[in-house]
Amino acid sequence: MSTSAITLDAVPVYRRLYWALVDALVVTRRHLLHIPQQHEQWISATVQPIIFVLLFRYVFGGAIQTPEASYINFLMAGIFVQSVVMEGMTGGIGLAHDLKRGIIDRFRTLPMAPSAVLTGPIVADTLRNLFVIGVMLMLGLAVGFRPQASALAWCGAIGLLVATSFAVSWVGSVVALLVRDPEAVQVMSFVVMMPLAFASSAFVPVETMPGWLQPIVRHQPVTVIVDAVRGLLLGQSTGAAPWQALAWCAAIVAVCAPLSVVLYRRLSRA
Repeated sequence: MSTSAITLDAVPVYRRLYWALVDALVVTRRHLLHIPQQHEQWISATVQPIIFVLLFRYVFGGAIQTPEASYINFLMAGIFVQSVVMEGMTGGIGLAHDLKRGIIDRFRTLPMAPSAVLTGPIVADTLRNLFVIGVMLMLGLAVGFRPQASALAWCGAIGLLVATSFAVSWVGSVVALLVRDPEAVQVMSFVVMMPLAFASSAFVPVETMPGWLQPIVRHQPVTVIVDAVRGLLLGQSTGAAPWQALAWCAAIVAVCAPLSVVLYRRLSRA
């Protein structure tokens, strides 16, 4: 056994966890500092959801019937989740950029926890998504959105959105480590996430869809999360929907986080 391995084994577990947390915070800070320079990503994160809100509110909204609430109240939960789902893959694009430019190779030469390379972009993207949600909320209020959530329900809705962003970001990491090309990650993100976002209850009631499609749509993760967030924001009965949404997020992380670690270790040995 090497001297470095003996030294590492001699370090208490809690110290190793502390160092890993510090390294993750440093990498998170690096990505947060880069966010203001990524103009195209800011445009994608804000302009696209704004277009969706205005388009569905004023163009399609009059043709879509939602008996339990006004259409704008029905719509906004879908916009929140759609924004988080689509932008949750941005961390994967950033990771692919780092892989392509050789920055990950430089990280591997430093005395830092390998987990920080994966968790840093994910935490940064989750924080950025909170800002995007705030922008969408202000726009929604301006065009007639009237949430009826209590303070506790607001905390639950925001918590679900954060959990969704965190889970989807791990999917982005897996995609980035598999394809290692920013453009390919962006295309694959669109191909995977766009059908999930639109074939859900985000924009139209599930009851208006073909009968054969409804069972699939009702049980896919985006619909479960949208229904939970919508129920919380509108003060409606949610039943087990929030717990089911959290279970979906936990399942995605349980699959994608270990897979990301395996792919990163395989990359390090390459």
